[in-house]
Amino acid sequence: MIKRLLAATSIITLCLASGASAAEKIEMWVRSGIGESFKKVVEAYNASHENQVAMTEVPFSELVQKYATAIAGGQAPDALSLDLIYTPAFAAAGQLEDLTDWAKALPYFNSLSPSHVKLGTYQDRIYGLPLSVETSIFAWNKDLYKKAGLDPEKAPTTWEEIEANAEKIRALGDDIYGFYFSGGGCGGCMIFTFTPLVWGSGADILSGDGKKATLDTPEMRKAVDIYRSMVKKDLVPASSASDNGVNFLTFTNGKIGQQSLGAFAIGTLVTENPDINFGVTLIPGVNGGTSSFAGGDNFVITRGTKKIDAVKEFLEYTYSMDGQKVMAKYGSLPTRGDIADKVLEGLDPRMQVGIKAIEVAKTPYTLQFNDLINSANGPWATFTNAAIYGDDVDGAFSNAQSEMQSIIDTGQ
Repeated sequence: MIKRLLAATSIITLCLASGASAAEKIEMWVRSGIGESFKKVVEAYNASHENQVAMTEVPFSELVQKYATAIAGGQAPDALSLDLIYTPAFAAAGQLEDLTDWAKALPYFNSLSPSHVKLGTYQDRIYGLPLSVETSIFAWNKDLYKKAGLDPEKAPTTWEEIEANAEKIRALGDDIYGFYFSGGGCGGCMIFTFTPLVWGSGADILSGDGKKATLDTPEMRKAVDIYRSMVKKDLVPASSASDNGVNFLTFTNGKIGQQSLGAFAIGTLVTENPDINFGVTLIPGVNGGTSSFAGGDNFVITRGTKKIDAVKEFLEYTYSMDGQKVMAKYGSLPTRGDIADKVLEGLDPRMQVGIKAIEVAKTPYTLQFNDLINSANGPWATFTNAAIYGDDVDGAFSNAQSEMQSIIDTGQ
């Protein structure tokens, strides 16, 4: 199963290089699209430490396979910035350093993003720690709310309210819609923005140990009904059905009243779309509660590296107040909850919602994430498409539940 997983992600290269004889030269790979926040923290580290980091980006889709190839050839980097969803698979394959004792000795260990630590844990040992944190949130266009006769400062708290607001916003004109989501087979988009509807109300699509598919629940049925209703009422653009994620940030066009997004979009809207007056809140559950998807990268160290102390020094710098402030300035949420407020001082106050989302966020724990969730032809993407846009909802649930369990059983 790890080989199939390894065919689906990305690489970046970071090299610690220094002219001083005592400096360590450390190689670290990171995935493309990791963003300015990580690049800037590398620059800050280089300017203040003897060890140096040189970063090279490699396309996102190549990281996992290239890392596996490098391990097989004895040329793996010392460390890696890895999408947290793949951490369990690499840990299970015995390719990562056990960081348990060192990690638990960090004075701020208990304040680190819990979902990242959970995904970095395999058989009660820690192999990955949070490097960059992303969460999903709910956004609304305040100007469209006002034009529709809604209170622009009142965040919706239920999906019944969201749908009612969407109807009023849709009435504003042919090119104005009340809601948007990327539903065209984008498994990654839908796990990020749709699953929180059921998580917030206590249900899940997988058991806690990832060994059982639990897709067909009353909560998921209700979530599907909500989205189906908004599609049927023409509250969502028809293009949503074919959007494979390319137009995930459609909210930025100013013609969408409401959309679940990533916290990263706050920075995008502020810097690139300053004319959009928007609010953000936590994603409501279908029966109450709130939730979010915890995404981003884990920091992992290749098993057997001789540079482990130097690599740990770099990670500790990213966890320092200076490192956290650098990353937050360029759009990354703090990985340490104990200093989050200080780190975000002077930045857009809406970033605080992203921090609150970390506290309620979840990430599915499975060694088969790509086959189950991310694959465009996998059961999750097929299910959301068929259940929301198709005519046979019961069939969509039955087929997806069966296929997910088959993939899980085959991979064990």
